[in-house]
Amino acid sequence: MNDSAIRCEAVARTFGEVDAVNGVDLDIANGEIYGFLGPNGAGKSTTVRMLCTLLAPTSGRASVAGFDVVEQPGAVRLRIGVALQEAALDPRQTGTELLLLQGRLYGLSRADARRRVDELGELIDLSDALDRRIATYSGGMKRRLDLVASLIHNPDILFLDEPTTGLDPASRAVVWEEVRRLNAELGMTIFLTTQYLEEADTLADRVGIIDHGRIVAEGTPTELKRSIGTDMIVARVDGEAPPVQAAVERVDGVLSVDAHGHELFISTEDGPATISGVAVALSQCGVPIRDLTLRTPTLDDVFLELTGAHFDNDSIREEAHS
Repeated sequence: MNDSAIRCEAVARTFGEVDAVNGVDLDIANGEIYGFLGPNGAGKSTTVRMLCTLLAPTSGRASVAGFDVVEQPGAVRLRIGVALQEAALDPRQTGTELLLLQGRLYGLSRADARRRVDELGELIDLSDALDRRIATYSGGMKRRLDLVASLIHNPDILFLDEPTTGLDPASRAVVWEEVRRLNAELGMTIFLTTQYLEEADTLADRVGIIDHGRIVAEGTPTELKRSIGTDMIVARVDGEAPPVQAAVERVDGVLSVDAHGHELFISTEDGPATISGVAVALSQCGVPIRDLTLRTPTLDDVFLELTGAHFDNDSIREEAHS
């Protein structure tokens, strides 16, 4: 199991008669950013807690950084960083005190811990607040501090459970940039659960969708979006659309065309590559184009198709601004 950063084989977790996780298989490569999506109660957080050795599987087997999460939890913990949804922060400490303690607990020298605190404070824009007590921090600041704490020892694998919930857009962009840097420059494997589909689409190499404790889909964001439908080009023209339908159907990449009134609905597997050909075909027919729009499937479409619901961001509309 050493070739994978994270691997699960039929992992399950029950709470009484409730199957929170029911036979999850995962194989996440070293250096991969893996996005983990699912409705509330689908099993995301339970899966993360098992991989972080905070909760034992009822059955199945999981390894992280090559170590079994049940038989070798200490070895796993030394090699991972974890930022969970609910930050466990002592409000009586200052940010600096918490980070220095975290570094020392992971075996850093006092000088190395101090250096890491300075580096990470600048990175997450907390430097001016690190000497204040955590009790004075806003919700967004606490989220950022928890993220910094998970990075203090330069872990091999980073678990981020909804890391940007509660952050304003500028702070969220900073976190995204840091996630990319950690992955690109340090080769850090990142397991990311998120409430923001844009976040998964932007950051993840692959995405897994869990529903009712099972993985119901897995692939790159592009693969998942392609799996549930084709791109759609909508052309609105001056004049009647049906007479030019045949010309558009001959464009390379066009799968089908429906023409009604002044509109053509053009199905294609690759909208960005096809839309210019559609424009040229209409122009050659002498038909003025009012507008030409492209709609591609989104991760929300995938989510709806697989789970029966749109991704719900209602609980995170209010963001903590600092």
